[in-house]
Amino acid sequence: MSAVDNAFENVKAIILSAHESTTSWEKVNFYNSWAENYDQDVAVLDYRAPSLAANSISSHFSVAREAAVVLDVACGTGLVTKQMKKHGFGHFVGVDGSEAMLDIARESADLFDVVVIVGALSIGQVPVGVVRDLCKACKSGGYICMTTRSNLDNLEYKAALESELKRMEEEGLWSCVEVTEVDDWERAVSEQEDGYISGVVYLYKKL
Repeated sequence: MSAVDNAFENVKAIILSAHESTTSWEKVNFYNSWAENYDQDVAVLDYRAPSLAANSISSHFSVAREAAVVLDVACGTGLVTKQMKKHGFGHFVGVDGSEAMLDIARESADLFDVVVIVGALSIGQVPVGVVRDLCKACKSGGYICMTTRSNLDNLEYKAALESELKRMEEEGLWSCVEVTEVDDWERAVSEQEDGYISGVVYLYKKL
């Protein structure tokens, strides 16, 4: 086995072990212990979601980027922030790891120009209902960018997510700007899938 294959197998084992962490507390502990090696490990997966989300936002955001304030929910080690800085965004608020942190974002007196969540909208991570909080945290005319995976394990969650996104559009909370389906989202880690799994970037504008 080559060094590259060995690295992938190691990362695969780490990610599969994350699914064994069932409570929120266990998830937080898992990610805390993974933090130091997280960036290099997800690079092994060819994890493209942060750059895809940043590109989607950048292609539609026409206001001065230097002054815009971005809320990065489930920010992790800041992979999305790094990508958005390349597009000229400079002000970020990151929340991660607990309901208490999300509560701080919900209760903030300041609304955000951009709200982004990458990697956390999936089964066993963040409940679908959080998208309403993301919308509430965004200024009128601002953008909300979300991603999810389209792998077999996540199809039921994805369907529920898309149903909620559509329902919120029908309620007049936001309008869909674009939905981008991506084939080579990241390398597959489950035993049922080979090669790459697909994923989706959703971009909405708050009304």
